[in-house]
Amino acid sequence: MRLTWLLPVVAPMLLAAQSQGVVDVSHSPYAKLHTVPVHAVKMGDGFWSSRRAINLEKSIPTLLAELEEHGVVDNFLRLEGRKNVPRRGPLYTDSDLYKWMEAVAFVLESGDQPKLRAEFDRLTGIILAAQEPSGYVNTYWTEERTSQRFTEMYRSHELYCLGHLLQAAIAYYRATGDRKLLDGGVRFANYMVENFGPTKRPALTGHPELEMALIELYRTVGDRRYLDFAGYLLSGVERERLHLTDDQVKYMFSGEPFTSRSEFEGHAVRAMYASCGATDYYMETGDASYLKTLETLWGDLVKRKMYITGGVGSRQSGEAFGEAYELPNAQAYGESCAAIGNLMWNWRMLLARGESRFADVIERALYNGIDSGMSLSGTLYCYRNPLESSGEKIRNEWYDTTCCPPNLERVLASLPGYLYGTNAKGVYVNLFHSSTLDWHLEDGTALQITQQTEYPWKGAVDFTVNPAHDADFSLFLRIPAWAGGTGVSMKAPAPFAARLDEPKPGEYFEIHRRWQPGDKVHVDFELRPRLVRANPLVREDAGRVALERGPLVYCLEQPDQPTFNLFDASLLIDGTGFVSEFQPDLLGGVLLLKHHGTVVDVPFNGEPLYRGFREQIERSGKKVALTFIPYYAWANRAPSRMEVWVPYTTVGSE
Repeated sequence: MRLTWLLPVVAPMLLAAQSQGVVDVSHSPYAKLHTVPVHAVKMGDGFWSSRRAINLEKSIPTLLAELEEHGVVDNFLRLEGRKNVPRRGPLYTDSDLYKWMEAVAFVLESGDQPKLRAEFDRLTGIILAAQEPSGYVNTYWTEERTSQRFTEMYRSHELYCLGHLLQAAIAYYRATGDRKLLDGGVRFANYMVENFGPTKRPALTGHPELEMALIELYRTVGDRRYLDFAGYLLSGVERERLHLTDDQVKYMFSGEPFTSRSEFEGHAVRAMYASCGATDYYMETGDASYLKTLETLWGDLVKRKMYITGGVGSRQSGEAFGEAYELPNAQAYGESCAAIGNLMWNWRMLLARGESRFADVIERALYNGIDSGMSLSGTLYCYRNPLESSGEKIRNEWYDTTCCPPNLERVLASLPGYLYGTNAKGVYVNLFHSSTLDWHLEDGTALQITQQTEYPWKGAVDFTVNPAHDADFSLFLRIPAWAGGTGVSMKAPAPFAARLDEPKPGEYFEIHRRWQPGDKVHVDFELRPRLVRANPLVREDAGRVALERGPLVYCLEQPDQPTFNLFDASLLIDGTGFVSEFQPDLLGGVLLLKHHGTVVDVPFNGEPLYRGFREQIERSGKKVALTFIPYYAWANRAPSRMEVWVPYTTVGSE
């Protein structure tokens, strides 16, 4: 029997799902910007095109092979009786498979990939076959551990895994309209809201993640219970019933009211994910106490605890935030997942507030602390991302805790969904890359915007705006905080006197007019090398500078300084400028920056460990050429020395 009677119900739901972005805030009453779906943006050739191609062709397939080889899929098959093997891996391995599946779902939003779609469907069948009638599914808390379910929520990761299951299912539903995995996720979510809560069993996200997933589920299927349950988790009301200690609450960044937080502490990824959920909750409810807390935390992060690369979490112990200004270089942890969490949170803050400062952090993290996490080959990954290295091996194919590889893959796969946004006023350009936006204004007017650029190597960006018909709206162009001297000009096919104000760095530049098909906008960013000092309270960076150009942070790496130990070198600030040189065959094509430096004839390791204050050591040196590469590209040749913060000497006044 043909169920044609379902079409009037199912078709609009499917259409709505395929119109949703990386997160869907189209009906969020307190969101100031709205997302566009991944499929609405086609990225052309440019900085990210090779990364995304390798992600599709190498990273995603080889990581599935690693997950299979290390028993992550077998962990499900054994519950079905299809494999007689012991469970392998830490208690949170289910989430790694779910993140891989979410990456695949985002790939499918950019175009069908039959092999990957078949793999997703195969894995969906395996996961759902392991799901219990109650809706519960987890490969660790089964068999002899069944009785311990939800008894160790401060560490169990049961709800963390559920969160990633939901996110994968939602992304796949938006890409294909297939609800199989989504329906399985809904069954587990229903099990939670029906059995846990203030008057039921206590619940806790020992690793925040479920909060944002539940709110996205609410946005997708419309069941208010999921939003309310996320609010319950964020409220932290179960501390007494669960007998949580101060150290547990600090480390988890949960277990007490989110709105009581005034600084970032504890596990960095947990803190970022909790903040994502809290921002989502604010956009749905408008609770002013959440917004106040989020703004306080954002100030704490960007003013006191964020690396210049956009990485966060300075301590290896606990993968945690340190104290204010505790930002070591060689000992920096800077987990790839934490930088991704920083991007995810600032993306939500951008949607909530509509302010360029959040997009600036997104760009900083994306081009530096995130991009460094995956090798240029696409098959090796950094778990931690230090800002100085003595040459230890930093990239590996596999980690027992393999959260970072699929997380990196889902960011690259979903990247088109971050470039643009909309609201009732018009269209926002958040990031710069050759691309075509095929979407519509919020009044329904069809709109195409093409963007041509070689950013971040070159500063020219050209836009062609093609509304379906003449239309009044604004085009908002993000002017990065570093982009002083930016020029913006217009060329219209019909006579038009363009009088544009001077763009202000760190703000969106609004061009409001009656747009006609073929209108063109030219933006020219000044991409000059910039030397940066750290706050004096960042003690490890005293007497050092970092080098930036556009959104990229640069570093010295040993292979580019073949005749001396780079740790014996200093940048010579002598009034001369940097020389730039694009090398298309080096590290996938990079712009090198070169400058004078000095290097001592006698290495520093030949000096005494301590000496009297007035005791002078004659230290002869010679002038050398220092060659800087983008930070994201380091550790792609061989393990070698590297540093971001470089000692400097001056000639005359600075």
